[in-house]
Amino acid sequence: MLKIDNLKEALDDFSDKIVSDAKANLISSGKVDSGNLKDTLTNLGAKVSKNSIEINIKMMPYGAFVDKGVRGVGGVRKTTSAFKRTNNAGKLWKQKGKGSPYSFKEGVKPSVKHFIEWSNKRGLSPYAVREAVYHQGIAPNHFLSNAVESNMRSLSSVITDAFALDVQSTINFLIKSNFNTKWKYTNTQ
Repeated sequence: MLKIDNLKEALDDFSDKIVSDAKANLISSGKVDSGNLKDTLTNLGAKVSKNSIEINIKMMPYGAFVDKGVRGVGGVRKTTSAFKRTNNAGKLWKQKGKGSPYSFKEGVKPSVKHFIEWSNKRGLSPYAVREAVYHQGIAPNHFLSNAVESNMRSLSSVITDAFALDVQSTINFLIKSNFNTKWKYTNTQ
């Protein structure tokens, strides 16, 4: 039976690189507030099955919304902002989460509790922030998507090299156990 220790180790290293790149992407985007999302990004290890390879990465549940964004419900502004000199009443809300697979549903606003800490740090009303997020949505950050995409380019060589080492060690094991000699197979490439 083929042992895949090198392949498993290479895939674990590969997923560690994705996690570290995703954390770096979050930091460089300037979107880290409490650090909870960044701190919970962890590699749970790779799983190699007969017909598949699975890489498991854990993060806070809202991480998918930060990565992919959330479409707002849109609509027309009822009042103007106290922070802007222009009158926005009657104008359409600008959509930030275009193309996102996630969306807020009409009439189902997110709970204000999610915005209290962030709003208070900036001296804003959590209710006003909730309204803006509900109508405009959340712009995608792509911190994880970009990390996965940039590392995927090297995946085929990672798998090929690791698998070659596993095949070589399995051949050496079979020769040693079946022929009980000191002969060793080495790759000539």
